[in-house]
This record gives sequence, structure tokens and C-alpha cells, in this order.
Amino acid sequence: MKWYTVTYRILVCTIISCIALSCNSDAPAHIEEIPQPRQTQAPASFDPASVSQEDRDAVMAEIQQLIQQLNGIIRAQNYNAWVSFLAPDYYAQISSPEFLHERSQSPAMRTRNIILRSSQDYFTHVVVPSRANDRVDDIEFVTSNRVNAFTVSSTGNRLRLYGFEKIGNEWKIVS
Repeated sequence: MKWYTVTYRILVCTIISCIALSCNSDAPAHIEEIPQPRQTQAPASFDPASVSQEDRDAVMAEIQQLIQQLNGIIRAQNYNAWVSFLAPDYYAQISSPEFLHERSQSPAMRTRNIILRSSQDYFTHVVVPSRANDRVDDIEFVTSNRVNAFTVSSTGNRLRLYGFEKIGNEWKIVS
């Protein structure tokens, strides 16, 4: 049903209700009931174990290749290319004054007297020094199209590098 049909029906029902309520008649007014849109059920919870080894290996290879591309972009300090790998919501997040202020308060930024004022400042002062030589040792499926990428440190600690989501046919950084 088109939105304007629903809107028209709501308007008609509202007018009829107002007329019926303003009448002093004891006869009940007939008001057409408007069908409500069908509720869609929430998707069943995702089970990472449901991902086949073949799919897992394919995604791992895609993410490893993506990280290699990102490493080159970050080493070249190519802000515009880096931004093209960000999901729109993540770009909005790292561009927000609150995010930039919070990151500016970190000990590393305060020690160097750096105040982040833009996503480009964040890229230059946070991403470039810390992300130019990343490697992916493992991935973890969050949903069928969202993964977390991890590296394993020399001490054996599993460190989260990025969260990626497949948007369209491309993996984008979401966190």
C-alpha cells in the first residue's frame, strides 16, 4: 500500500472520529479500521560456527589483502584514499568534535601537545604512526557480513585491529 493511501485513510478516519465525537447522537459511528503494516521478525541470532571453513578462508584472504592495501595507503599518508575505505557512519564518528576531543585527551596526544580538529588530523597523528605495518593473523565473524580483524603480538596477545563490514561488494572499516 502506498504511503499516500495510508495517509489519506488516516485523515479520513480522523475526520470521521471528530465528527462522531462532536455529534450528540447515541448511534455508534462506523470507522474503517486501517490495517497496520506487517511486523517483520528480528533476524535470528547469528552463530559464527555456521560459517563454513571455505567461506572463512575466503573472507580471511580478502581482509588480509585489504590490510595490505591499507598499509600502503597509510604509509603514503594518502588521507583521501584512506577515507574511501571507511563506512559512512565510522567517518561521521571520527569526524565528530566529541570523538576528536576525547582522542586529543589521550596521553600520547597530550605529551606531544596535539589537538585533533578534523578526521585528517586523526589520520595524520593517530592512524599513520600506528597502522602502517598491520598484519591480520585471525578474523572473527560478528555477523555474516561483519568481521573483526586481529593480529597476534610477539607476546601472544590477540589484538583487535579493525572491525569491517561488507557494504555492497566492498569491505569497509566500521570501527
